[in-house]
Amino acid sequence: MGESLLNTVSTVQSHALRQPRGATLNPHPPPPMEPALYEQLLKRLGRLHLQQRLGIETDHESQVFGQGIKFFHLENWYSVHSVIRNSLRMVGLYGRGRRNAADILIRRNHVALPSLPKAFDGYTILQISDPHVDMDEHTTHVLIERVRTVDYDLCVLTGDYRARTFGPFDAVLEGMERLRVHLKGPIYGVLGNHDTVHMVPGLEGMGIRLLLNEAVAIERHGSVFYLAGIDDAHYYQVDNLEKAASGIPPDAIALLLSHTPEIYRHAAHADFSVMLCGHTHGGQICLPGGFPLTWDASCPRQLAAGAWRYHGMIGYTSVGAGTSIVGVRFNCPGEITLHYLHAGASQ
Repeated sequence: MGESLLNTVSTVQSHALRQPRGATLNPHPPPPMEPALYEQLLKRLGRLHLQQRLGIETDHESQVFGQGIKFFHLENWYSVHSVIRNSLRMVGLYGRGRRNAADILIRRNHVALPSLPKAFDGYTILQISDPHVDMDEHTTHVLIERVRTVDYDLCVLTGDYRARTFGPFDAVLEGMERLRVHLKGPIYGVLGNHDTVHMVPGLEGMGIRLLLNEAVAIERHGSVFYLAGIDDAHYYQVDNLEKAASGIPPDAIALLLSHTPEIYRHAAHADFSVMLCGHTHGGQICLPGGFPLTWDASCPRQLAAGAWRYHGMIGYTSVGAGTSIVGVRFNCPGEITLHYLHAGASQ
């Protein structure tokens, strides 16, 4: 079976590499954007950002090879998804993997920031990443049950609300609406590599403010820190840290939302204190001990899951609440994360 699978991979790769430049394997362009919405996003994002996002979505939404930081995009290779599912069924692991996927944990991460204003000492941020709400109804239901049990001051979403990388997204907005009902406080988010800019009005219409190379001031008792967010840096590469940080004072505490950890170097040297991200799913299918076989990101393995630090910047990569490609997990349970901010040096 292993040799047969390798032959299949080789055949599909050869076929894809013979495609004309810019060709797609499963072209499903997004619907035309209404003029009023286009003008609204044009004023907010700028001509170049919007033009790049829409152009890349139209040309490459389902492309397996090329584009983005990585050359190969397994999540777009839909024919191999059934191969993985059937292989797991053959060895009797598919059911267990599905049950594992629905076992979403509540993780807690403490972040000590010496310059954090005292007003934010104990401030709690709920992070939800990669919910892929249209992938599996039961997992989404478990996610909703988990968020109903936790207390926090601010909620952030770090992208990948959609399961596929192309096609209709009505089911995504319906799933996000069901989740949104149970979220409290201000909610901010960024888009992931599975998401389309066409989803922005729907998400923002339900009270989720998307930060697309933008920043906002979070105020409490007269004190402030800044929350910035960038557009997807993994596939679309329309992230702009300079624009996102342009209104943030140099000495301010600034938290960055990025779908992927891959821009960690640039973020650390852009004076961000904290970076919250996702995308990797922690590997999703891992060896015992949580060792990932792959994490679909051009970054060191230690940045693929959990807390990390790069120079003076504190980082955290969520393994995500949902699943991608196949709705299973092994040795890598999903999570929602509570980040507790503390004023003072780490112990």
